[in-house]
Amino acid sequence: MFYTYVLQSEKTGKFYIGSTNNLKRRFSEHNAGQSTYTKTARPWVLIYYEAYQALLLARRREQALKKRAKAWQELLKRLEIER
Repeated sequence: MFYTYVLQSEKTGKFYIGSTNNLKRRFSEHNAGQSTYTKTARPWVLIYYEAYQALLLARRREQALKKRAKAWQELLKRLEIER
């Protein structure tokens, strides 16, 4: 399985969107400071993920959410997060 996931920093409140084939490992890497982009805003909380059978589908969803377009706004609304 492949995953698209959303993390939220407990320190800053900011979000991080990513994709991976091993969600548990990747989440641990973010909180261990092994990711350049996320190491300064630790700790992170996994607030959402979606599972896909194909890497291409997970990456497409990640890109749609990162553009902060309608897909991102709809997800925030579904999670009841105000922005």
